[in-house]
Amino acid sequence: MPLSEETLLQVEDLRLHFRTGQGVLHAVDGVSLTLRRNEAMVILGESGCGKTSLTKAILRLLPRNVHTYNGSVRLNGQDVMQLSDEEFRQEVRWMKISLVPQAAMNSLNPVLKVGEQVAEPLVSHLGMRRAEAHERAALAFQHVGVPADFLNRYAFELSGGMRQRVAIAMAMVTDPDLIILDEPTSALDVLTQANIMNVLKRVKQETSTSFILITHDIGTSSELADRAAVMYAGQLVELNDAEHFFVEPLHPYSQKLMASTPKLRQVEEPEFISGQPPSLLDLPSGCRFAPRCVHRFAPCDADPELLPAGDRQHVKCWLHQNGDKQ
Repeated sequence: MPLSEETLLQVEDLRLHFRTGQGVLHAVDGVSLTLRRNEAMVILGESGCGKTSLTKAILRLLPRNVHTYNGSVRLNGQDVMQLSDEEFRQEVRWMKISLVPQAAMNSLNPVLKVGEQVAEPLVSHLGMRRAEAHERAALAFQHVGVPADFLNRYAFELSGGMRQRVAIAMAMVTDPDLIILDEPTSALDVLTQANIMNVLKRVKQETSTSFILITHDIGTSSELADRAAVMYAGQLVELNDAEHFFVEPLHPYSQKLMASTPKLRQVEEPEFISGQPPSLLDLPSGCRFAPRCVHRFAPCDADPELLPAGDRQHVKCWLHQNGDKQ
């Protein structure tokens, strides 16, 4: 995947494996992708496929039981994997790439006012005076639709939707190039989910920020996504433009994911994916989706590559290894 002037992030052959009592867990296993400036990419897949581990690998938020961590992560052309931990913390994390984690209530400090928490990255990374940092925090609150007087409230005083907006304000207050959102609408009611997605769409329209959105919610993610990536058993199995993916996904697993999503005015019952995902501790040889795939045939005993299948379309499936859609 060549680097162009439009490319913000380029990930090549990224691997993150963990040591466990049962063996080595292959959470991220050779992932490659590119993200353009002011582009939103949604990463889809079942629980345990490696989506959140991929964000931890990009942000270098690593636990102590790391077994393997290598590959290339280029941001604006710079391989940030070559930076020391301290250089990465000071120059990249929160400054160039920030994170909206799952469960905002758990990520916000219950004994600090939320305004103080949103201002903290400006103080610690930019050396900004607290008064000025609080002014910037108030502007970030305004941008995501949080009243200015909420600066002096605690997280437990806010609704779930407001806490999520505060987490988004914290992620964008340093004006990063990329914001990663891990299940930003989980545990929220449908109306609040729609409001949060409207906030993200407005931020994307009004700034040059790029997004990576980790989610199970295919319907909600389709409103924001320019690109779609599908993970299965630690690998990317499809990269596609959103306009094509949500209408005609290429990989058999992607097709099953879309078929399992209820649609407005759909007469047919949503389908389900038979079988279970493989254990990341004991991965099968060949195509990892083959044991659950209705199209399985002889070549599936070998592992296919993620290859182009059209304009900005890549798929990891033997049905598409000649570049044609089957």
